[in-house]
Amino acid sequence: MITIKKYPNRRLYDTAQSQYVNMDYIKALVKARTEFNVVDSKSGEDVTKTILLQIISESETNEQQSILTNKLLMQLIRFYDSDMQVFLREYLEQSLVNFMEQQDQLQGMMKNMVDTSPLGLFSKMMEQNLDVWTKSQKPPKK
Repeated sequence: MITIKKYPNRRLYDTAQSQYVNMDYIKALVKARTEFNVVDSKSGEDVTKTILLQIISESETNEQQSILTNKLLMQLIRFYDSDMQVFLREYLEQSLVNFMEQQDQLQGMMKNMVDTSPLGLFSKMMEQNLDVWTKSQKPPKK
């Protein structure tokens, strides 16, 4: 797991790569499904959630990429401090896991369809022919 340190000047430091990083880097880690946590450099407190919320907040300012509508946010706020809060969290987490798995399966099926289509097969033949031609152009080893 990668540990990112957050300094008081709001800078982020990736301890695995020994370099300063930005929010786009953190967003890329999330998209790549890389495990990481962000800790406060002084207290050692886990501030990962704060950083993730900041990324969501910045993404939500773009109306075309917005996922969280006002109505949805109000409904979520109503669940805080209620008996159902734990159940909602588990439901949302599991629902997103299932959604991501279905999306991955669909993308796999689409890739398989493209690979087995006449155009996909032709493309593979062209790649193989190019590979053979490239190998034949190399001078023989002495």
